[in-house]
Amino acid sequence: METTENTATPATDVEEKREQTDVFLWANQADASKDQLEVDLFLFTKGYSVYATNYAKELKAQLKVLFLYDMISTVQTGAATGMMVRDFEAAAAEENVLERTDLDKVEHAQEVIEQIMYGEEGLEVFNEGDHEFKKVKGIIARFSRPNAEPFFVAKMLPQSQVLKGATAWMYLSGSFQPFSADAGLRITPDNQVLIAGQDVFAFNETKFIRMFGYDAKKFAVAEEKIKLIQEHFKLKFPDGLSFDALVRDNKSLVGKLQKVDPTMVTQEQVITHAEEMDMELLTDDALGAIILMDAKDVAKFVNLLNDDYITSDMTGIRYEVKGKKELRETSSSEE
Repeated sequence: METTENTATPATDVEEKREQTDVFLWANQADASKDQLEVDLFLFTKGYSVYATNYAKELKAQLKVLFLYDMISTVQTGAATGMMVRDFEAAAAEENVLERTDLDKVEHAQEVIEQIMYGEEGLEVFNEGDHEFKKVKGIIARFSRPNAEPFFVAKMLPQSQVLKGATAWMYLSGSFQPFSADAGLRITPDNQVLIAGQDVFAFNETKFIRMFGYDAKKFAVAEEKIKLIQEHFKLKFPDGLSFDALVRDNKSLVGKLQKVDPTMVTQEQVITHAEEMDMELLTDDALGAIILMDAKDVAKFVNLLNDDYITSDMTGIRYEVKGKKELRETSSSEE
């Protein structure tokens, strides 16, 4: 496979920034039109496939209570108490701060919304006989009205909230009876995620991360480490690949980069250590570059940077160290 030398592309500010959704205006408009809002429900799986659903008209008012009204109230109360909206990637989860990010940054959320917006006619209707609730990850309500852009409220749907007919009972008229439905759902009334326009608002940071697998704060740290690595090491990748691309969807590597200090060792030390550990680390001697072909090579390189490979002086066995605690000399004052 042909490789090309890695080069960093400088960021530019040529593109105009789009106007972000005003969540306070959204709350006021949603409140004013709440009686006219139509609600459609969709389920999405752990693989982010979307299913349409049907629901009895008697549930419509309850759906607005469970998905919408408290979210509107939270934003309106926040407006009166100085709530701040900050970018998710830079903000910390703290009181009276609402975290926001761009929809196109949250790949899986965008995937779900696009299936609903542009492929709704082709969506299968969820049926417990044909599908399985154990594969469902979340539920999303679309709120719409004429001449206005729809918005979406998403919630996690843990298996603990799913009641299966074969294993559940119901209490009716003073006695336990067999659960007569195929399955039952318990929808929690907490605020989790709002998607309005091209903006995602995380009311619950933890559930947002779990729902859509987007932990940009860790990746922001990883990106800084990647910049440092590219400044201190000469690397080559196959055409179309980069350090960033190979790391982005690898949670293990993103986590490992949180603690790596690329300035602690030199390129020569990394190559020498790889040879001492009898590890295959490809190099281009003409260019003096380390060749990283795939995510496995990147993981090996990051482990070398983090000094995660050792040889036991006692047994001569080589190890990959999963956890390290530096030993320090005990001073007489500590004894």
